[in-house]
Amino acid sequence: MSHGADLIGNDRGTVITVGTFDGVHLGHRQVLETITRRAREADRKSVLVTFEPHPLEVVNPQAAPMLLTVGKERREILAQSELDIVVFLEFTRELSQYTPEDFVRMLLDRFNLKELVIGYDHGFGKGRAGDARLVTQLGSRLGFAVDVVAEVDLGARPVSSTLVRRAVTGGDLRLARRLLGRAYSMTASVVRGEGRGRDLGFRTINLALDHPRKLLPPDGVYAVNVEWPGGASGGMMHLGPRPTFSDGERSLEVHLFDWEGDLYGELTKVWWVKRLRDIRQFSSPEDLQKQLVVDLDEATVALTQNAGFGNH
Repeated sequence: MSHGADLIGNDRGTVITVGTFDGVHLGHRQVLETITRRAREADRKSVLVTFEPHPLEVVNPQAAPMLLTVGKERREILAQSELDIVVFLEFTRELSQYTPEDFVRMLLDRFNLKELVIGYDHGFGKGRAGDARLVTQLGSRLGFAVDVVAEVDLGARPVSSTLVRRAVTGGDLRLARRLLGRAYSMTASVVRGEGRGRDLGFRTINLALDHPRKLLPPDGVYAVNVEWPGGASGGMMHLGPRPTFSDGERSLEVHLFDWEGDLYGELTKVWWVKRLRDIRQFSSPEDLQKQLVVDLDEATVALTQNAGFGNH
């Protein structure tokens, strides 16, 4: 990582926030909007310092959560913000032993920290001891301002990555979308399947489960939107095993509406719009085919009803 003076190119210093920012939900967005606004007002650079892998994967792997954003997904969302700089720090066992003061001194040295913005419930440093009270004390002693951003409430509940994960795990895609400010999504590459969809008259693209830590909704059939380089389409997704064909392996297959072509090897982005039904075992491929006609109609209606809510 570059030294702060080389990285920021601004002797007025930086306004920084620190955190994992998995999902980049509405609470995260409020923090990011705060640092970009305050940086603009003071003619400083706005900087997010975040971590890879998730800190719990290093500190306590058994407690590490499945992730809302993996690989490039978080980078893509952050790239749409007004941040000047995003720094991805490799989270190591050594870094986990930094006290809050050690970490703050690193920010002062490398990034010319002038103001630190943190969420109301945030903690960093060893044992997450760097809460708002302690950081405010450090700011007074070491000469930087501290701004604490209040929670973003949805009803009676503060928005958090944990709350989004619960919504996705429970299949409540409407709630997940409200918490994120966009539909829940994944990025995956297209791989070759066994051609069963084509045989049923519903050609599908097969998606690779590229990252083992990606949190997926429950098995089922979903209405989805799909985007790939040079194209986009609505569709319906089968997520889970294929019991009608005695196939217990979990798979991701998407039938794209009104589209024919070859996407093998392409990187696609899928947004979950609505859950249509559970995975079921049908007595014959013909019965499954009849159900797929019903699924297509329901998916078309769901996508039409949700057309006003942007994916991004």
